[in-house]
Amino acid sequence: MALRVLGIDPGLTRCGVGIVDIAPDRRATLVAVEVIRTAPELELAERVRRIQLGVAALLDEHAPSAVALERVFAQHNVRTVMGTAQASGVVLAEAAQRGLTVALHTPTEVKAAVTGHGGADKRQVTAMVQRILRLDAPPKPADAADALALAICHGWRGAPPSATGGAGAADAGLTPAQRAWRDAERASRAPRLER
Repeated sequence: MALRVLGIDPGLTRCGVGIVDIAPDRRATLVAVEVIRTAPELELAERVRRIQLGVAALLDEHAPSAVALERVFAQHNVRTVMGTAQASGVVLAEAAQRGLTVALHTPTEVKAAVTGHGGADKRQVTAMVQRILRLDAPPKPADAADALALAICHGWRGAPPSATGGAGAADAGLTPAQRAWRDAERASRAPRLER
């Protein structure tokens, strides 16, 4: 059974939202993607309310079993951080109202999950999201691609291991980034021998 993940790249002007299904073999399939936009000239309360309504509608329509949100990190631009934090608060509240846990992922963690390299640029992330989801065109704008990358990152971390136990036919459908992520997960779970 697939794990449905809602990924959110929070922002007050543009809030990227991507929903993917992650199969037990870690194959990711696009369910929905959009960007919730609010105009800067609107009152702050109205902007937050519009993001809340958009997120609530997507949660109700698609019923994800997991929510992944980009972790707010310190930037030099306090205004940007505040907008991101306000949008994040709405997501946290709407998920909590539905009994969903929200996983927070750093941008570096997301980049490493989808590209195999935590220092990847936006173009590389977008290209890998397109490839992983087998899309005809790259998802645009970047907020949409980032939201899908968040959902994929969380889905791969939360997806159950393949029924084959790893090697064999299930590995044939994995991208190099998926294999790297799987191998890193296995290494982190392996018992360490004491010297």
